[in-house]
Amino acid sequence: MSAEASLEGFDDFEFAHDGVARPVYRRGSGPGVVVMHEIPGITPEVAGFARRVAEEGFTVYMPHMFGKPNKPLSMPYVLGQMGRACISREFSVLARNESSPITDWLRALCRHAHAECGGSGVGAIGMCLTGNFALSLMVDESVMAPVLSQPSLPFGVSASHREALHLSDEDLQIVKRRANEGAGVLAMRFTGDPMCPGERFRRLEAELGDGFEAIEIDSGPGNPHGLTRAAHSVVTTELVDEDGHPTQAALYRIIEVFRERLIPSATA
Repeated sequence: MSAEASLEGFDDFEFAHDGVARPVYRRGSGPGVVVMHEIPGITPEVAGFARRVAEEGFTVYMPHMFGKPNKPLSMPYVLGQMGRACISREFSVLARNESSPITDWLRALCRHAHAECGGSGVGAIGMCLTGNFALSLMVDESVMAPVLSQPSLPFGVSASHREALHLSDEDLQIVKRRANEGAGVLAMRFTGDPMCPGERFRRLEAELGDGFEAIEIDSGPGNPHGLTRAAHSVVTTELVDEDGHPTQAALYRIIEVFRERLIPSATA
């Protein structure tokens, strides 16, 4: 991998599955956690989140799917990478009842992480464009701690899209079973985020019942933390790592779920 594509503190390797190879950044030790970055790519904030997870006692696997690693966030960068994703065959941004094709490769990476790290399974967190991917990965038995941060697919172009889960009916049945057998879903969003509509969370509640835990942070007018309507990325760009802030509480809950599911002694 080229020097400009390196990330400080991470090892990197190329992971191949079904004829497709992609770079993966690895850091830490302990049970595996697959971190799927958001649009526009592995920004400094996303890399910072991955480092935090690794520091908490996990082995992070962060695949590079689009963008340039460590390039700072900007609106032109976001729009450019969004356009690329929209025309890519690997991302089905409007699909309501099927997953993006790239999730097959990501499931294989989860199996690889579990084989390398052992333990009861792996964690998986998706963000924004990749948010719902954590549901698709649950079809693989290796995934024990799925987290959806501001899941934004399919894009909410209609009422049916806003409540859709980017998941086939067949896979949804597997997700429902697994969510209620110990691999429950944790999801988070800002209430005013148009990219991640509340209808999607209501659908998850209806489908998964007690197997679904929602964190919805008030970003409406006059909210107590001064969050704007544009607030979107809960544990990266909008993270305020201060006691009493709801984004810090969301970060802590993610780590807690990873510990509960992946380190059995943590709940003993």
